[in-house]
Amino acid sequence: MGKLILTADDSASMRQMVSFTLKGAGYDVLEAVDGKDGLEKAKAKDVDMVITDLNMPHMDGIQMIREIRALPKYKFIPIILLTTESQDEKKMQGKAAGATGWIVKPFKPEQLLAVIKKVLK
Repeated sequence: MGKLILTADDSASMRQMVSFTLKGAGYDVLEAVDGKDGLEKAKAKDVDMVITDLNMPHMDGIQMIREIRALPKYKFIPIILLTTESQDEKKMQGKAAGATGWIVKPFKPEQLLAVIKKVLK
């Protein structure tokens, strides 16, 4: 069984693209439609990594990261923000919440996979 990566994004096409990229590289994928859904799925299953959008309804990516980091089993897993946002202030908020890295959309599949290989041991 491959590593399980949780992806949270309110855009169905973005979830599909990320999922396609990850599955093509041999990862298992668990998809969430927003931060709240992502948090529930993280609680229900053991995931090896999280990739989340920033701007989502019900719970944004930064709040989701805070909540996931509060769970003991997720203190040290890699969490990447994949978002259209690129302001330094947002990046600092993400880092403060516990994000491991930041990728700006649109992304290149090879760029995403390179980051994953770097942070996912």
